[in-house]
Amino acid sequence: MRKTGPILILVIGILALFIDFFPGLRLPDGSAEGSRPIETKLGLDLRGGLRVEYQAKPVGDKVPGPDDLGVIRTIIENRVNSTGVSEPVITTQGTDRIVVELPGVADPQAIRDLVGQTGRLDFVPLGTTQKQVGDVIDPKQFPALFSGEQLETAAIGNDPTKGRIVTFVLKSEGAKLFGDYTAANVGKFFAIVLDSKVISAPSINQAIPGGHVEISSGGIGGYPLKEAQEIVTVLQYGSLPFPIQELSNDAISATLGAQFLSQSLIAGAIGIGLVILFMLIYYRLPGAIASFALIYYSLVVLAVFRLVPVTLTLAGIAGFVLSIGMAVDANILIFERMKEEMRLGKSLPSAVEAGFGRAWNSILDSNVSSLITATILYLFGSSTIRGFAFVLIIGVLVSMFSAIVVTRTILRAVVARSWSRKATLYGVSDKEFVAGLGVTGRSRVRGEARTRV
Repeated sequence: MRKTGPILILVIGILALFIDFFPGLRLPDGSAEGSRPIETKLGLDLRGGLRVEYQAKPVGDKVPGPDDLGVIRTIIENRVNSTGVSEPVITTQGTDRIVVELPGVADPQAIRDLVGQTGRLDFVPLGTTQKQVGDVIDPKQFPALFSGEQLETAAIGNDPTKGRIVTFVLKSEGAKLFGDYTAANVGKFFAIVLDSKVISAPSINQAIPGGHVEISSGGIGGYPLKEAQEIVTVLQYGSLPFPIQELSNDAISATLGAQFLSQSLIAGAIGIGLVILFMLIYYRLPGAIASFALIYYSLVVLAVFRLVPVTLTLAGIAGFVLSIGMAVDANILIFERMKEEMRLGKSLPSAVEAGFGRAWNSILDSNVSSLITATILYLFGSSTIRGFAFVLIIGVLVSMFSAIVVTRTILRAVVARSWSRKATLYGVSDKEFVAGLGVTGRSRVRGEARTRV
């Protein structure tokens, strides 16, 4: 690690600078364009976005209740999250309203179409009638063999000849019905219908027992990835318990505005500056190294935010600032332990190694506790709380790297230089400081005593 550490630090630092400050970078993904820009994404409170209001409609004599609205809200949130939109704000209002607020969406119409679908899947026998993708099916003319309730799982798959496909696994009842029908109707057509609209209408080439079903588009390469993802998303998150109707959609401005964002960034910069000033005054040379590691940490975290990407809200910025404090806290534990080791008579290099080695358990326990808490917040919190927790998790992981690897590697290199072996650079007295390599103060004292005897 001593040999690879400097190289690893240098490579990661150069990549972080490149990602943070080089404009026009793009990252391959599964979108229709094939790539997405590497950029800093801001949340709804800082950037604005799309606001859509829906009304849950009754079905017959049954009207939606609070529990039903909660289910609808959860399904909508899952659908939105699957599109890559981070930090959605989805709330219920009154007895039948759901409000969806999405920060900086690139394709609002696609999001609205996905959210508004009820997601009802039907498996419909067509006999000798052939249908095209997009055709609307009359349920009275073509009754369903069974509904999507018989669907157990749905996923995107790949076939050597058909390309990208969508696969289904049916439950036992649906599997038996489907197997019996396909065995008796080879050569006829069968439609898979989503919200009365055909998404696939293949011919039955052979019996399909066991309930494992594949849908292919018939085109070269199969389904486009985005289309396959949309189909699987609707199926995975099930049908809405009540149909919803879009009442309005508006582009909304940032609730805090560019000026507030600027003030928040200035406040964060002042805070970091004061921390660096404290480290320089109190810990001197090790504090200067820790300050460099802190700047390095900030650049790496920003690069991770842009790569993931993480949508930054004020809650996320708070998580980032909190993780900075935790990174400094690790360095303080290490440097204080170094001072204790020097006061015990250890030489400077030995005190450095002992300081990192003996502080490691405390640093590990503290960061693991923070990671456990942040994970719980991420798993069970609202979208805003999850954003805060996710930023905190990234910050804690990177801070451990910067405090242990970056600071330790640089400090090892510095203490090996003759100019760095001065007590004033470490905040200890001349009597407590031993600059030699491998010679402890106690050994020196014993040597002096033997000389006097």
